[in-house]
Amino acid sequence: MKRGRQVLSGALMLALALPPGLAAAEQSPSAMARSAAAELDAARGQLRDATGSRDRIAALTRTITAYETGLSALRESLRAAQLAEDKVRADLDARRDEIAALLGALAAMSRDPAPVHLLHPDGPVGTARAGMLLADATPALQSRAHELAGQLEALKTLKQTRQQAADQLIAAMQELQQARTTLSKAASDRTDLPSRFTADPMKTQLLQATAENLREVAANLDALPEGPVRAPATPGIGARKGHLALPVAGTLLRGANEADAAGIRRPGILIATRPRALVTTPVAATIRYAGPLLDYGNVIILEPQSGLLFVIAGLGAIFGNIGDVLPEGAPIGLMGGEELAARTQVTQAEEGTGSPRPETLYLEVRQDNDPVDPMNWFEVTKDKE
Repeated sequence: MKRGRQVLSGALMLALALPPGLAAAEQSPSAMARSAAAELDAARGQLRDATGSRDRIAALTRTITAYETGLSALRESLRAAQLAEDKVRADLDARRDEIAALLGALAAMSRDPAPVHLLHPDGPVGTARAGMLLADATPALQSRAHELAGQLEALKTLKQTRQQAADQLIAAMQELQQARTTLSKAASDRTDLPSRFTADPMKTQLLQATAENLREVAANLDALPEGPVRAPATPGIGARKGHLALPVAGTLLRGANEADAAGIRRPGILIATRPRALVTTPVAATIRYAGPLLDYGNVIILEPQSGLLFVIAGLGAIFGNIGDVLPEGAPIGLMGGEELAARTQVTQAEEGTGSPRPETLYLEVRQDNDPVDPMNWFEVTKDKE
């Protein structure tokens, strides 16, 4: 019976010393996953509605943006669920011996008839003391047992959350690809955009072949049109200075005039983004140039008002032609790169491995052909991943 008191006493100390159950830790990733799933459900509805929309391109643009936002949130929930699951498993593993002792005590109590627990070789006094100890230990043991059950249930819920999020990510990736393909075709077939001018193909090719830097390109843009160019105007753009959204979903990788790995400094900023991410116009603007240029890859130069140029470089595909007048938020292209298989993305999201944003978009702002810091015009955040 003395041994029984020691077991019960040790189990009691275990029950009192252990932290509360980790079930609450599971709520955050589960809530994140539910929120992301709701965003993706809304995106699916937008994708269905886009088919019959009067402005199909605008509808598809909103749809793709919604998918990109939902998928980003879903990847975060996958990682959070994995971290929470690892925490619960580590807690259970660290207390493996203590849990075994607890289960042994509970099993011993359940095997012996109730009167046996009250008998003691020291007589009535010993029996009374044993009864008091048992009365104190039983609630603590039951509490710890409930806590253990809660941890096991939390582990089960986290595994379910991860599996559901993984399945949703795979399905949403296929739907996003469908939306991108549809948008690319619709943008290529579009003929209803207003146009300020038509570019001379020969002059455009000459500029591409002879330009040595962006200053020279900007200085010679007026030579590209076949006829005169009407001055563009975007009402109220000055009031929005410093508050424009980036043309692509991403985060700041390198600021203006910061040296890259080769020691080269450029007056624009570099934005880290995902492969095939959608690129849109920050404000209503005219396309003054579109095509390959220097070592920047595919470039679009937007002119929201006379003397102000937004140079957007590094696209994989371009939508639109020189002279087109685009509304704010219009699609102008997709980033390059190849998306990883959905299953690989699930694994990387759970493990926190791989580069989340391997593609880069270069953004330069020029006023009267002088570069200015784009962060004076755009809202930019540092990459935290």
